[in-house]
Amino acid sequence: MATLLDTGVKPYKHYGAYLKEKYAGQKVFKVIVDGNFTCPNRDGSKGYGGCTYCNVDSFTPDTARKIPSMREQVESGIERARKSYGAEKFVIYFQPNTNTYAPTHLLKMMYDEALSVCPEHTVGLSVGTRPDCLDFEKIALLESYTDRYDVDLEMGMESIYNDTLERINRGCLHDEFINIMKLLEGSKLEICVHTIFGFPWETEEMMLKYADEINKQPHIKFVKLHHLHIVEGSIMGAKYKRDPFKLFTIEEYTDFLAKFIPLLRPDIIIQRIFGIADKELLIAPNWGFPKSKIQTIIDKGLEARGVKQGSAYQG
Repeated sequence: MATLLDTGVKPYKHYGAYLKEKYAGQKVFKVIVDGNFTCPNRDGSKGYGGCTYCNVDSFTPDTARKIPSMREQVESGIERARKSYGAEKFVIYFQPNTNTYAPTHLLKMMYDEALSVCPEHTVGLSVGTRPDCLDFEKIALLESYTDRYDVDLEMGMESIYNDTLERINRGCLHDEFINIMKLLEGSKLEICVHTIFGFPWETEEMMLKYADEINKQPHIKFVKLHHLHIVEGSIMGAKYKRDPFKLFTIEEYTDFLAKFIPLLRPDIIIQRIFGIADKELLIAPNWGFPKSKIQTIIDKGLEARGVKQGSAYQG
C-alpha cells in the first residue's frame, strides 16, 4: 500500500518541497563557497582551537577546499550542480567557519563577487554565522540584497545550555543568541537556526526543550537539526578515541526526532534533519549508509511512528 511518503509528502515541512513550490518546480541547488574566514574561538579573539566537535574540512566539499578563487568556486559548483543534479537555479552558500567575521566593507566585496558570477540564475544568498559575529551594520548589509535575492541567515545556536556551550569551547553564550534574535525582529532576512543533538551530558528531556526556545522566536523560518558526529581533526575526536562515549544510533536518533518534531512550531521549514561528514573524516557514529539512504530510513521511521510536525506544539 502506498504511503504519503511515496508521493513525496513527509511528516514535517521540508526544504525540498518549499523550494519546489517557491520556484515553480525548478531545481534549486546550494553552491558552497569558502571565503577563507576563521572564527573568534579559533583566532584568539575568544579562544583557540574552535568548537571541540569541529573540523571545518568535514563539512566543506573538496571542490571548495582546493579552489582558491571565489569565482572559480562558484563556477565549478554551478557546473557540477547542473551536470550531476540538473540544477537550474542557485543559492550561493557561504558555509565554512563564520561568514560575517570580517569588516562589513570586506564582506560586501566578497558577497558581491560571488553573486556576480551567474546573476541570471542565482536566486539566493545563504550566510552561515554565529550570534556574536553579527551587528546592526552587518544585518543591514545582508538586508540590502533582499530586493534581488532570498537571503537566508543561518545561525549556529547549537545548544540552549551555557554549560554545553562552555564545554565545547563555543566562546558564545546563549544570551548572545537571544540578544541577536531581538535585533533581527522585523528583519527581511530569512532566519535559519542550526542545532546539534547528542552531547553526551545532555539528557533527552534537555534536548527536547530546544523546541521551546525555537518556537519562542516567530521570525525563525528554517531549522537545521543535526546529530552529534565525531570527526578526525577535532578536539572531541581525539577525546573520543581515548575514551569513547555514547552517540545516537540511527534508530535512537529517529526515536528522538519522533518526539522533537511534534513539539516544533508547524510553520517552521526543516532544511536538514541529520548531519553528514566525509567518510574519510568520520569517526563515529558510522551508520553504514549513504546520505540518501539515511534520509529514507529516518523519513520512513518517522512516518511509521505517526509523526506530524506541530501535533504537540502548544502556542
